[in-house]
Amino acid sequence: MYLHLGQSTVIDDRDIIGIFDLDITSQSYRTRQFLNRAEQAGQVVYTNQNEIPKSFLLCTSPGRREQRVYISTLNSQTLARRADNRRPVEE
Repeated sequence: MYLHLGQSTVIDDRDIIGIFDLDITSQSYRTRQFLNRAEQAGQVVYTNQNEIPKSFLLCTSPGRREQRVYISTLNSQTLARRADNRRPVEE
């Protein structure tokens, strides 16, 4: 299934490693350092540069070693709820 992150950005939800709230996680020096390194490596994708970012998603594709960080203006809880609603219900 696919997850809409805002604007025209859509990703495969199987590629998601984690969904993080920027307000909470950006307080950590290590998270800021990780995001800065990802930005310098060209691994960051902004879904909308005109609005304040609220969350980021760490993603990778199966078979690939490269990670991608998506910065979204949507709340992390909204994205997590969307991802959960798209998963098939197991019996």
